[in-house]
Amino acid sequence: MIENQQWPTTTADARAIQERFRDQVVRKDALAEVRRVAGLDVGFEAGGAITRAAVAVLSFPDLQLVDQAMAWRPTDFPYVPGLLSFREVPALLDALAQLGEPPDLLLCDGQGYAHPRRFGLACHLGVLTGLPSVGVAKSRLIGTHGPLGREKGDWAWLWDQGEVIGALVRTRRDVQPLYISVGHKITLETAIRYVMASTTHYRLPETTRWAHRLASGEKE
Repeated sequence: MIENQQWPTTTADARAIQERFRDQVVRKDALAEVRRVAGLDVGFEAGGAITRAAVAVLSFPDLQLVDQAMAWRPTDFPYVPGLLSFREVPALLDALAQLGEPPDLLLCDGQGYAHPRRFGLACHLGVLTGLPSVGVAKSRLIGTHGPLGREKGDWAWLWDQGEVIGALVRTRRDVQPLYISVGHKITLETAIRYVMASTTHYRLPETTRWAHRLASGEKE
């Protein structure tokens, strides 16, 4: 477990933590019954000086909002691709701590195993909290893939260095896919299934859409 006081201040230290703790990621299904699924999102205020984190918890499978929390804290780490978890996770942990009870599954707005060091935000948050987690990213960080069909539910493996690291998933016909990867305590196939079950008429899962509205201050 990475304790809060161990948050690094340099990129070299951050990469070293990713290398050291990636072996703690569990890529097997270790979920209890999923009744509460959470979406997480982060925004920034004061020119990036303040990190604002939001967590929206929805009932599953009917996807109704049952809990929510927000947290603010100073931004202590710079914007560095591949190291975004060190910028965002501290505030997300603060928000998660405010929930009435822990969710059963985290759908994170970011990468998981589909990461150069196999330790993206969803892995980082999953290992810290012990909660099953999935990376649900809107863009590709690394990896290559083959053709992807046009229909909702079509998907293709995402590969890097001869290893499957995630999947492209079409959540709506003819729209850009999402990049799904394991975070913690879940297989990729199960992760895809929960993302699709949490997606209704839009590209993004309802969990992500709710969390984004909270983090950005949008009104329903």
